[in-house]
Amino acid sequence: MRLAGERIAAAFRAACIAELQALKPGNVHVLAAGHRMTVDDFVRSAEVAAAPLSAPGARVGRRILDAVEATFAAVGANTNLGIILLCAPLAAAAETNPSDLRSRLETVLDALDTEDANLAFRAIVRAAPAGLGRVARNDVFAPARVTLRLAMADAADRDRIARQYVTGYADVLERGLPLLAAPAARGWEPTWSVPAVYLGFLSAFPDSHVVRKYGLAVAEDVRGTAAKFHAALQTSRDPAHLKEELSAWDADLKARGINPGTSADLTVATLFAHDLAADLAAILPSARNSG
Repeated sequence: MRLAGERIAAAFRAACIAELQALKPGNVHVLAAGHRMTVDDFVRSAEVAAAPLSAPGARVGRRILDAVEATFAAVGANTNLGIILLCAPLAAAAETNPSDLRSRLETVLDALDTEDANLAFRAIVRAAPAGLGRVARNDVFAPARVTLRLAMADAADRDRIARQYVTGYADVLERGLPLLAAPAARGWEPTWSVPAVYLGFLSAFPDSHVVRKYGLAVAEDVRGTAAKFHAALQTSRDPAHLKEELSAWDADLKARGINPGTSADLTVATLFAHDLAADLAAILPSARNSG
């Protein structure tokens, strides 16, 4: 079975909105804007990127470029490049008869070619993310010589988003989805599910966006603080008591201009993958009716 483009677009918008509703230190959310951006910028970005991202039959690179172009036309800024890079292969996988989302995602990633790379390179140059520089191999400012997956492999050691293309989204599927499920099992308020995912990513490895802008030492300092909050969450019956401390850390990060954007992007991708998998399960025939 496959998901229609409208359902994929709805799942994408829902994932973006859910991420914005959560207290995520250093990122824009409904409790606090930051980095000269507002929640409305991100809501509008999600709305306009949803259609090109879920365009039926579109190649992954085309989804990426068209979604980035739509975002710039709407808000004039790079609000969602990482989200788009992560969600485009997931959207393509969901519309193509998967036995399960992960196996189909692997097929989509294996099928990426040099045209996908050229289109994605154009999108990255258009978005001009902070810290984007020149590299010796597979520079986004030059025509692609390899497939998009191979180009991402060259960047995987310095960029966690690129790493997902190489590992079949291991961080999202093996770390993110269990993090998302755990709060409900503990009986927490649903509003704490997204912060749990975000802090789980932020505590596990240095955020790529922070490393590019401020260097590894700052990123490790952020990761260490996130690890303390993540550990506190794991032993908490009610995480609400952490809200004041998390809000204070949020304000401090924003005052210093530190935005752990990669961890937020991985959080959106986790929410999107979860919703897509749930939708696919809902339309698959039951064991009783499949014979």
